[in-house]
Amino acid sequence: MSDTPAYDEFSLFHENAAEYDLPFDGSPAVRRETIALDRGIDLSALVWGDADPELVLIHGGAQNAHTWDTVAMKLGRPLVAIDLPGHGHSDHRPEHDYLPTTMADDVAQAVRRLAPNAEAVIGMSLGGMTAICLAADHPDLVRRLGVVDVTPGTDHAKAEPIITFVDGPEYFADFAEILARTVEYNPGRSESSLRRGILHNAYEMDDGRWTWRYDRMRDWKIGGDDAPSFDDLWDKVDQVKVPITLWQGGKWSVIGDEDVEEWLKRRPDTIHIVVDGAGHSIQGDKPMEMAALIEDLLAR
Repeated sequence: MSDTPAYDEFSLFHENAAEYDLPFDGSPAVRRETIALDRGIDLSALVWGDADPELVLIHGGAQNAHTWDTVAMKLGRPLVAIDLPGHGHSDHRPEHDYLPTTMADDVAQAVRRLAPNAEAVIGMSLGGMTAICLAADHPDLVRRLGVVDVTPGTDHAKAEPIITFVDGPEYFADFAEILARTVEYNPGRSESSLRRGILHNAYEMDDGRWTWRYDRMRDWKIGGDDAPSFDDLWDKVDQVKVPITLWQGGKWSVIGDEDVEEWLKRRPDTIHIVVDGAGHSIQGDKPMEMAALIEDLLAR
């Protein structure tokens, strides 16, 4: 077995605070909740604070709810950060279907249970597409929508660096090996933040190897099909009736100029903001700025 400490998901918040010079007088009030879905699987979420949640945060593909930890600590607001099906501590779907349209129905059950009066739903990447579908298909649950670095125009080519990392080895000989690969593909992030992220997003197997928590299988992979396109979800953008903010990474992004043009043609009232110095994962690269942007969204 490796020398990596036993994992306690609530024992690492002091590292988030230290890295971003946040006040820390003990672990914040956060707990894990499990929602039994009507399809027979469980959806897991982190509930921050004891008051009615003001926000719902949804992570991207191959991530988990802890990607929002630093943002949540900076905000200091009651909120819910959801583990999408097949990610984090949520169950994998037996059919390996992780399309935004179907996951939105699962997320709706969790939001209805945990945060039915949230002032905003914010999703990043795959979580952003899921949030768009949630706003379109369950409009009573979304009052403001924030989308982090994704549009229906995002495709395999635009997301190639992410796909290359996610489609890498399934198993790693030890923690050092999985950390080395993660550092290689995230050169702008501190090693301490990446180490933390791995502990939240991977686990040590009985034989000492490490593997990811998220479901690497997809129904289209099993069937030998090409990766699905989000292009048919532009209609969902049209169906959203609440204010939208679209944040784009300024350092690198999976959004093309043509995607922004198409989005603003369909929803000219959208507030589009490019975040300098941030890549695709704005909440990970620039969490203090992301928290301020969320505050701005809530203030409008």
